[in-house]
Amino acid sequence: MTSKGSHGTPEQFRAAEEDWRAETAGSPEEARLYENHSSIPIERVYTPTHTAQTDPLYDIGLPGKYPFTRGIYPTGYRGKLWTMRMFAGFGTAEETNKRFKYLLAHGETGLSTAFDMPTLYGYDTDDARAFGEFGVCGVAVSSLRDLEILFDGIPVDTVTTSMTINSPASIIWAMYLVNAEKRGIQINKLGGTLQNDILKEFIAQNEYMFPPKASLQLVVDTIQFAAQYMPKWNPISVSGYHIREAGSNAVQELAFTLADGFQYVDSTLERGLDIDDFAPRISFFFNVHNDFFEEIAKFRAARRVWARAMKEKYHAKNPRSWWMRCHAQTAGASLTAQQPNLNLVRVGIQALAAVLGGTNSLHTNSLDEAWALPSEKAALLALRTQQIIAEETGVTNTVDPLGGSYFLEHLTNVMEANANTYFKKIEDLGGVLACIDNNYFVREIADASYRYQREVEARQRKVIGVNEFASSTEEKLEIPVLRVDKEGERRQIERLKEVRRVRSSAEVSRSLKELRRVAKSGENTMPALIEAVKAYATMSEMMDVLREVYGLHQAQAT
Repeated sequence: MTSKGSHGTPEQFRAAEEDWRAETAGSPEEARLYENHSSIPIERVYTPTHTAQTDPLYDIGLPGKYPFTRGIYPTGYRGKLWTMRMFAGFGTAEETNKRFKYLLAHGETGLSTAFDMPTLYGYDTDDARAFGEFGVCGVAVSSLRDLEILFDGIPVDTVTTSMTINSPASIIWAMYLVNAEKRGIQINKLGGTLQNDILKEFIAQNEYMFPPKASLQLVVDTIQFAAQYMPKWNPISVSGYHIREAGSNAVQELAFTLADGFQYVDSTLERGLDIDDFAPRISFFFNVHNDFFEEIAKFRAARRVWARAMKEKYHAKNPRSWWMRCHAQTAGASLTAQQPNLNLVRVGIQALAAVLGGTNSLHTNSLDEAWALPSEKAALLALRTQQIIAEETGVTNTVDPLGGSYFLEHLTNVMEANANTYFKKIEDLGGVLACIDNNYFVREIADASYRYQREVEARQRKVIGVNEFASSTEEKLEIPVLRVDKEGERRQIERLKEVRRVRSSAEVSRSLKELRRVAKSGENTMPALIEAVKAYATMSEMMDVLREVYGLHQAQAT
């Protein structure tokens, strides 16, 4: 047995490492691309020399301690598992309500609502502009009546609800609040999250309506309202997920998402709020792709970058303002139509990366999503994937089990440094809004997407079942394709007509007039939207008022 003595000093280890590299220089290695998805070169081995400049206390620290590299809670998943929040929504409110109850009955611990395309753009189901899109990619909500049915029998005072919507986010939120109050539930008891991240729409997903500045004003309205009345609600989930799905790499996802987050902070401070009044309720939403360690490092770097900015740049005093709380979703873009059963494996590995990265909430995609909306069976398998990770793998027994890994700590440092380089570039170009106007984000993502696709086509990156181990003779997986019920669409339109028939036209007219006045004046629109919702004004009616006041955004060609 070797005594400790002076063995293993940094200088001795560095010398031993140099000797090892010289001795093994000719060792065989497969000719392949040794880079992660962000084009960061990956070395053969990592040692203490790669973390020599890392301060164990300042950079890594302990769970629940600044800068939260190792997680925001001192006991991690020993104290509370992540929220298992499966994204669901299709067709009518009745159908989606049934799926909600099915998932809750099988162990889901939070709801996540998908809306159809007309709802995402702020149109009623019977609006001519909505033709052919009813219920295809989510649930249709045209008025408060639809939302009442959507959450009928759901204990919204104890189950948190996430709603993925952007331009009409404040309207959907107003419906949710009014529905709760009608059921006797005080809104300050409600917990949940609005995605409500309109900036990433201009960067990646393109489901915007109004120009960026007006859109940003509506987001700040929700942040201000939540700070005043809803201490348990996250009024925004700053989303990198769609940036990644659009083709960005992990570093771009990290940097562009946090840059958007900083813009929301700046805009809310301009409204006159104190940083500690609202920062604790800002949340985030990240993608989880296939490169296992890259994704884990991304979560750890994100928490550290956000904490340092909140404390050192924005001078927040409340430690909760330094926390980055995030939801994660496995990568839809990574799923393949070829050999779709393999998607179960991909999702399992991605979910494990999210857990080891310390996510606070997680959605796992279903194996059939490259073909169709998830069937009940596929959604249940996706949920069971999370439950197996939680209960059978042992990874929840200790906090940040990979913390201290030479490779992981080095990669976390590199991702943080590369994100900071992007922040400087964005600042030099005039900030987030300027980079939206000049299409900087779009070009960067397009370049990354093109590079990745070229690597796949050149077989430098292997995709099993697509460019490696493809098979034309495999047994075909029977995938049930969910079809939109035309009878359901007819019932939805009849219900909408009935809402218009029985409501007070005078109240609707009065509330829409007040909404127009408030929007023009620059006042917070939330109180006026709540009154319009109470009068059963429809989605199109409220959004048309805002479209009239703010105008529509037209993207500039790159």
